[in-house]
Amino acid sequence: MAKRKSKPDPEDLPDASDQRKAQDDDDSGSDEDMDMVNVDFEWFDPQPAVDFHGLKTLLRQLLDVDSQLFDLSELTDLILSQPTLGSTVKVDGNETDPYAFLTVLNLETHKDKKVIRDLTSYLTRKSTPTVPLPPAPAQIGLILTERFINMPHETVPPMYTMLLEEIQWAIDASEPYNFTHYLVLSKCYSEIASTLPSEDAPRSKKAKGNKGGEETFYFHPEDEVLQKHALGWTSFEYDTPVDEGASDSKRAFQELGVKPKGHLVLIEASKFEGAVEAVKGFLSGQ
Repeated sequence: MAKRKSKPDPEDLPDASDQRKAQDDDDSGSDEDMDMVNVDFEWFDPQPAVDFHGLKTLLRQLLDVDSQLFDLSELTDLILSQPTLGSTVKVDGNETDPYAFLTVLNLETHKDKKVIRDLTSYLTRKSTPTVPLPPAPAQIGLILTERFINMPHETVPPMYTMLLEEIQWAIDASEPYNFTHYLVLSKCYSEIASTLPSEDAPRSKKAKGNKGGEETFYFHPEDEVLQKHALGWTSFEYDTPVDEGASDSKRAFQELGVKPKGHLVLIEASKFEGAVEAVKGFLSGQ
């Protein structure tokens, strides 16, 4: 049975028409009228009967080119095996595919499952030495979350808020979710110069740079907030090689190419609630 409501608690998503009213007024003299679409988002428990393919698609997006290294079907089944923990976000009712999801998996409890062994080995290699994973008997909760690129950021805080509540309910019921640490797996990217010949490459002003190295950008803006409450964080290169011109293929209406990377944030359990509160404040504009 779905547990969610049509609006997040405690925040209400801003009405798109109100949010863009000022811009619409400024553009009132333009040749084209912009049509605004209001969408009602709903939050649900993961549903084993309907969410398998949608969650698997989002996991493939989260793990990017390295998704082929893991059994995504097994990972999806594992997420769906704990339907009272985590959330999906949908727009057309419970029977439709999710547009976003967030969940947590206990790496110690599920260490005998092949996909968790593969993930743990992978994350251990990617985390050293910037984010050293604490050894057993530490209880690490791996947070997996992904959403479609055009999802509003305001859908995120309710998922984290409900996750905190659900973890506490699970602990009260003596279930294995009394974590010592949380490891957030996400994605980031860097911008790189074009590999196209100069006559074919987009004309650019000056390339945006960082004297200390290449600049990191976030697909999930909350990751930068979570870092402030973390023991450590890092970005990492994917194992799977990509074509040399892959970044140019991801260039849409910008001067520089996009190079996706993985991103990890390790947070002590005692700091996690404060991190969630900071995310709520940041994404609600407070």
